Amino acid sequence: MAITYTIVPEGRLLKVHASGEDESLEEVLAYGKAIIEAALENRSGMILCDERKLKYRLTVFDTFDLAEQAVAYVSSLVKIALVCSKENVSDGKFFETVTQNRGLMVKVTTDMEEAVAWLGSD
Repeated sequence: MAITYTIVPEGRLLKVHASGEDESLEEVLAYGKAIIEAALENRSGMILCDERKLKYRLTVFDTFDLAEQAVAYVSSLVKIALVCSKENVSDGKFFETVTQNRGLMVKVTTDMEEAVAWLGSD
């Protein structure tokens, strides 16, 4: 099952709800590109992705490549919080580490309240 998602702008916050499973790096890149384009169009400074119903299937190498490409497309001025399921948290944390090491403000957690609080902090 492919990734399905909705993107809803709420002021400077862009809310994303995703489900399904990532079947390829290309599919995840297209998903990420749609989010980035919506953030730019709506001048969103914060992105909250609810991915608790999304199954991560990328390899470690693909996750690393995804993080590298995300850095190339996303401004360091945008804060991104990803809320994932417990079974995906180690992959999510790896993505967080790679992107943070390259200057992006990314937080991966399994707790929605923690993600929202982090987005609101300076």
